[in-house]
Amino acid sequence: MRRLAIVTALALAGVAPALGQQQLLRLSLADALARADSASPTVGIARAGIDGAQATWLRARAGYLPQLSASATYSRALASQYSGLTSGTAADTFPAPTNCRHYAPNPSLPLADRLDSIEHGLDCAANGAYGIDFSKLPFGRANTWSFGLSGSQTLFDRKISGQVAAADAGREQATIELDAQRAAAVFTVAQAYFDAQLAQRLVDIADSTLAQSQRTFEQTRLERQVGNAAEFDQLRASVARDNQTPVVIQRRAARDQALLRLRQVLDLSSNVSLALTTSLTDTGTVRLPAYAARRVEDTTVAARAPVREAAAALQASEGQLRSARAERTPSVVLSSTYSKIDYPATVFSFDQFLTDWSVAVQMTVPIYNGGRMRADAIAAAAARDQSAMRLKQAQQQAQLEQSDARTQLGSAEAMFTASFGTVAQAQRAYDIAELRYANGLSTLTDVGDARLQLGQAQANNAQAARDLQVARIRVALLRDLPFSGSVSAPAPAGSATTNPASGGARPAGTGTTTGSP
Repeated sequence: MRRLAIVTALALAGVAPALGQQQLLRLSLADALARADSASPTVGIARAGIDGAQATWLRARAGYLPQLSASATYSRALASQYSGLTSGTAADTFPAPTNCRHYAPNPSLPLADRLDSIEHGLDCAANGAYGIDFSKLPFGRANTWSFGLSGSQTLFDRKISGQVAAADAGREQATIELDAQRAAAVFTVAQAYFDAQLAQRLVDIADSTLAQSQRTFEQTRLERQVGNAAEFDQLRASVARDNQTPVVIQRRAARDQALLRLRQVLDLSSNVSLALTTSLTDTGTVRLPAYAARRVEDTTVAARAPVREAAAALQASEGQLRSARAERTPSVVLSSTYSKIDYPATVFSFDQFLTDWSVAVQMTVPIYNGGRMRADAIAAAAARDQSAMRLKQAQQQAQLEQSDARTQLGSAEAMFTASFGTVAQAQRAYDIAELRYANGLSTLTDVGDARLQLGQAQANNAQAARDLQVARIRVALLRDLPFSGSVSAPAPAGSATTNPASGGARPAGTGTTTGSP
């Protein structure tokens, strides 16, 4: 028992034990549905979509919050046009004047003396005679260190509110999409499970029909040996038996394909052999996973996931429209820059840093940008109108699918109930036909007709059971299921109207879905 538990746990985890043989996994419908969420790639994609929508909302909300950044810069000047102010070259070429004193204008001096005193004063100032040391100014310095903080805060910008509203609606849309994909994954697994059970039931019917044909052939062969049957009867019995063999092969191939599909949607290894424990005739209430069973009773048009998603898309479009129209309004931003700067000649030291701090308020008023703002507003309005029309389409489609789901469920229940009586009658008719043929009261034609009717009744009953199960789960999940573009309605009950013994019945799992939800 412990070994079987370990093998089952490994199989559910998608790990195939390296034992060189397939491992049997007994799987109920409840176990399969519980695994649907973690096994579906579309659910994983929807979860990633929620993360992306959250990031978009955070990016939009950042417009309301302060922006702060720090910087550190070091620059080395290899050559500068101001190098003459600090290198001493000018002092060597033009010697500094002597007897420098602060220049004081004297209008009483002759014009030539006044010009001479002005030139003398300029010479003294250029060579630092008045305390101006160009070597301590930033011009042409070889080393520059700068550490700074810069911040800004938006005081008024109407575009931000529209962007935040659109991003918030996008988050709601992503959440609804995740619910829809989880419900679709459950519905896909349920369909695959019952398709596999239907395929197995059709294999059983084909095997039973082959056994009946073999029994009739053996009986006819014995009667031929004792002279109570003609050669023609033996040949007919042989042909009826041999014609059933390809049907059995076809049914088994369809069953293997249905089981492969079930393993795929459950993300199970190919080394796992499945034994399905929930039968088609177990039409009790299906136990859905907790995330799929919540609020399933609310199936109004407004509660459908596609309708709610379309409504969220409309809200996002309206937010984008408000943001586009707000581009014409002014925006006001408060900003500040604080810097510590040093120009060391040789040794770096924090004691020599100078401070540079500024605060600014900037108002930006868009006047004309070539028509871009008008084009953005027109495009946003068109997107809003499209979203409104899509919401109306979604409401109409939801109303139609709600009615269709209820109708399909009622039809499936009626067909399933009626098929039970038909199977019982067909079985009784076949037993009587065999007994009459054994007593020489009927022909092989009567036995063959009774066998065909029994096989057809059994196939119809199996198909009706499958359709009833799928219809019930569809109604239970209808609130969160996507529209029939990705999940189609179940096929009408009893659609397999040809005898499985003749190979004309619809293969399991075909004609019921147009694609994975």
